[in-house]
Amino acid sequence: MQRNQKRILIAAVLLLASVLLFIKPVTNTFVNANTGDGSVSSPYTVTQAMANQDNSTKTVEGYIVGQPVSTTSVIKLNFPNNYAFALADSPSATNIEEMIYVQIPSSFRTSFGLQSNPSLLGEKIKVTGTLTNYFSHAGLKNGTAFEQHEDGTQPPESNPDPEPETPSPDGYYDAANGKSGEQLKSALHDIIDDHTEISYSNVWEALRETDEDPSNSNNVILLYTGRSQGKNENGGNADDWNREHVWAKSHGDFGTSMGPGTDLHHLRPTDASVNSSRSNLDFDEGGSEHTEAAGNYYDSDSWEPRDSVKGDVARMIFYMDVRYEGDSGEPDLELNNQVNNGSAPYHGKLSVLLEWHEEDPVDDLERRRNEIIYTDYQHNRNPFIDHPEWVAEIWD
Repeated sequence: MQRNQKRILIAAVLLLASVLLFIKPVTNTFVNANTGDGSVSSPYTVTQAMANQDNSTKTVEGYIVGQPVSTTSVIKLNFPNNYAFALADSPSATNIEEMIYVQIPSSFRTSFGLQSNPSLLGEKIKVTGTLTNYFSHAGLKNGTAFEQHEDGTQPPESNPDPEPETPSPDGYYDAANGKSGEQLKSALHDIIDDHTEISYSNVWEALRETDEDPSNSNNVILLYTGRSQGKNENGGNADDWNREHVWAKSHGDFGTSMGPGTDLHHLRPTDASVNSSRSNLDFDEGGSEHTEAAGNYYDSDSWEPRDSVKGDVARMIFYMDVRYEGDSGEPDLELNNQVNNGSAPYHGKLSVLLEWHEEDPVDDLERRRNEIIYTDYQHNRNPFIDHPEWVAEIWD
């Protein structure tokens, strides 16, 4: 009898062990299955979002762990603005490689910017936006919905239009409001002056973001040809794209020096051979159509870009005139109504540029580009994209 009881006990122990062995992998699978499909009801984790930087629109949930101020730096106090926060899967995360950088569109900054809401640090947030690099780091941009988790005090918000607002937020242009003429120009100079400068080598990477083809995230759109070309097909060969100084760098002889030579507000990707043809020509109408760039015309003293970017060119030139006024050792750049300006710090032709500004109004690509330069790189704006009406207030 005792022998039979012993056998029964051993059999029971073996049966229990086999059950536990069967349950263990199932339990582990459940614990590690904290993933979603990126929908609002089943959001991505931060880890998933970082692994899927494919320009798709997804919802991501995580804890706010600080504010990114560069590719390698996230701060946890004394937040300088309301433009971004970093999310992680753990509220105690300190490794930047475990964080995703979230750009905060203007319509959400009052409620979710860390400068205005430092108590959000450590809170769980759900954000819907585009999975794409921000500050050259895994990111979430163009947010359309921000929601504080569960018992948070912030109600869900949605943004029907992810394009930046006009004018820009946070009182950026307060000092210019109500002014005109030289007073307006001076006020705008003081607002956009002293931007964060980047090196000429870093312009390559910046242009890959500012001029990205919205229909193909692997490409950039070239300014004069309108061609969509691979982001990494840049260089000096005839069909590569290179860095065009819309305000010709010889007009003021600033070259590629940091400041006017690397200012993204007038640097654009262009076909290398077309860029060579444009050279340092002033802008005017007329000439022969370029064989590689349909709709662009040029002669010995001027260049006329295609119709759909005429206004873009004009507003870039207007920006340069206002931004560079000869202070801090910078050139004093001025518009005039001439061509053949050569190495003088002048650019023309003003009367034609004013016409182009009216004929080709600001579009969404310009607004998007202006916002990226402001938030990701230089932290200044082109006021004539935000306020096209100011052109007439200064030059008409």
